[in-house]
Order: sequence, then structure tokens, then C-alpha cells
Amino acid sequence: MNIFKEIASHIQDVWIVYTRELERIIHDKGVITIFFVAVLVYPILYPLIYFHESIDDLPIAVVDRCDSQLSREYCRKLDATREVEVRYKCLSLKEAEQLYNDRMVHGIIYFPEDFDRSISTAGSQAVVSVYCDMSSFLYYKSLLQASNFVMLDYHEQIQVQRYELLGNDHAMAQLLAKPLKYETVMLYNPGNGYPSYLLPAILVLILFQTLFFGICMLAGVAREKNGELYYMEGRHYERSTFRLVIGRAAAYFTIYIGLYVYTLGLVPHLFGLPHIGKFLDIMQLMIPFLLATIFYSMAVSVFIRARETAMVLLLFSSVVLLFLSGASWPTSNIPTFWKNMSYLFPSTFAINAYIHINSCGATIAETSREYIALWIQAGAYFIIASLGYYIFGWYYEKTDNNNRLVNFFKRKNRERELKYSQL
Repeated sequence: MNIFKEIASHIQDVWIVYTRELERIIHDKGVITIFFVAVLVYPILYPLIYFHESIDDLPIAVVDRCDSQLSREYCRKLDATREVEVRYKCLSLKEAEQLYNDRMVHGIIYFPEDFDRSISTAGSQAVVSVYCDMSSFLYYKSLLQASNFVMLDYHEQIQVQRYELLGNDHAMAQLLAKPLKYETVMLYNPGNGYPSYLLPAILVLILFQTLFFGICMLAGVAREKNGELYYMEGRHYERSTFRLVIGRAAAYFTIYIGLYVYTLGLVPHLFGLPHIGKFLDIMQLMIPFLLATIFYSMAVSVFIRARETAMVLLLFSSVVLLFLSGASWPTSNIPTFWKNMSYLFPSTFAINAYIHINSCGATIAETSREYIALWIQAGAYFIIASLGYYIFGWYYEKTDNNNRLVNFFKRKNRERELKYSQL
């Protein structure tokens, strides 16, 4: 019976911590803004900003110093592409540069005077100069992609003409120019769009960063109140460490269940982002991801001394974590040190697992590496957070006892001085 009473007492303690942590969250306007407003607004705001998958009809200028039939045909084909629009035809490169400096165009195509002659002469090579606006990656991508499409088409036509001049018929010339047919297929991103490959990673990072930020804010407020973070009212820290960690983690987990479903389940459907994975697999990923993030945040929060410190950590880590995840920069090109560093953050495995499931249609079994890693992180950070609560709780209790002892002697000295003054 004593065992059952003790278990019931522990469960009651966890429930008390759980309800009080929910009260702390509800009464903290800053945390409410992070947990609810930010998580509800940001997943809508980002897809609206990147609503168009790619930039179409990018305005460019053409400097055609050759002014031949071939160069004019090249310009017509370039203008016919979806990516760019030939808006200006200039007489000199200096005139085109002025248009670029005035932000009237975002790229320049330059045909030299010997363009036609170089193509007609066997053994020579024609050059087309492409000047791209690098102020935005999408400007560069659109112009270079359109130019490459036209160049490849032009290259095949020129080869066919040269083979025909050598005495081959048209069919044989086409076969010699292109002996192997190929098709370009954009796997899991048929529109070749910017949002389709980047926004799924950002959605996971929003959940991770807001949860981390909110927990650190709550920890900073508690630390400012003389170690309230490590105590449960009426309990000694040594007997309540695990109950504090479990109770608070349960409060955060409860709040983020609905936010997880909204962000990673509903938003991709609303904005037409890739969502070919099974919903049950996405939900199965939720448990280790949220637990790993919560315990990681609680482990870090023991070092937070002020509420404002969380903001510094958030601003410092946001872009870094996106790059370390491998979503915006290839993992193969990340140095070994930083690749190993990325394994410390639950966002790295969560982003990759979510992309595998939601964008590529994988199952939990097919992304088991990331799934198991999140469970390992959840267990490891739970232990680290518990140790942190225990050690800092002991430190604050010792400091509190010393302060009480000092205050006791100060009070006795004041009483003695008052007694002597009355005599």
C-alpha cells in the first residue's frame, strides 16, 4: 500500500507541476506571443511571401553587336522562355549597364560582332556573354536557366547543319547530333520552385525555434526569482527533480501537439507545398521530435540567467541551424566539424526526416536513421536536463540556506543593539 501511495503522490506532484507550468505560460504575454501567435502566423506568412514557385518574365537587356539572323533568332527564343523577357535591346554594353544600375533590368545578354562568323566557321567557337544580377539567387537562376535552355537547343541545330554539310542526310545528322535522348526530371520538385524545397525545412525550424525560445524565456523569468525554476512548493529539490522535468515537459508537449499538426500537417495542404507522405508517419515523427526539442531546451535553459538572453540565442542560431541541417546547403559540402556539430541539434534530424516523409514520400522505416537519432537525443537531453536541475537546485538551496543564516545573525544583532539602546 505504501508503494501505491508513493506512486500516487508522485503522479499528483507531476500534475501540480503540469498545471502550474500551464498557468505560467498563460499569464506570460511574451511566451503566449511566441507559442501561439508566432507559430500560427509565421507558417502562413512565409508561403505567402514565396507564393510564386519561381520568377517568370525576368526583365533583361540584350546587346546584339552582331545583328545577324542567328543572333536575332537566339533573342526570340530567349524571349519565348518562361523565365525571362527581353525588354530592352541596346546598342552598347554601357547603355545596358546603365539600365541595370537603374534597376530596369536584372541581367544582360551580350553577342559579340563575330558571333555569326564563329558559328559558320568549322573549328571555331562562338561566345555569348551572360551578365547575371547576383543581388538575388532567383534572378541568377532564372536568367542562367533560360540562357542554357536556348543554348542547348541552338547547339543541337548547329550540329545538325554541320553534319548535313558533310554529306549526311537530315535523319542521320539528327542521330549523330543527339545519339542519346534524355529527359530532365526534377525529383520531388516538378515545378523547380524555391518554396517547394525550402519551406518544409523552415516549417520544422519554426516549431523548434519557438519552443526553444519560449522555454528559455520561462527559465529566465524563474531564475530572476531566486531559483524558482528548480523548486516545487513544499518539496525538497532532491525529491522533485524528475517530477519538475516531466511535469513541465508534459505542459509544453500538450501545447505543441496541436501546433505541430497545424504547421506540418495543414499548412502544406493549404499552400500546395509537397505533401505526398502519409499523415500517420508525420504524426509518428512528432513524439521524438517534440520530446527531443523540449528536453534540449530545458537542458540549455539551466544556463539562462535573464529573460533577454533567449532572444540573443534565437537570433544567433536561426540561420546557422538552417544551413547545418543540409536543406539549403549540401551536407556533403559541410566541413566535418560543423557536420558533427549539427548532430547536437534536434532540428537537424527532424528537418531531414520531415523532408523524407512529406516531400519524398518515405516511411518511418525508410528514414529510421533520423527517427532513432531523435529518440536518442530525447533520452540524452532528458538526463542532461535532470542533472542540470539537480545541480543548480542544490546550488540555489545552498545559497538560500547561507543567506538565511546571514539574515538570522543580522536580525539577532539588530535585536541586541535595540535592547542595549533601550537600556
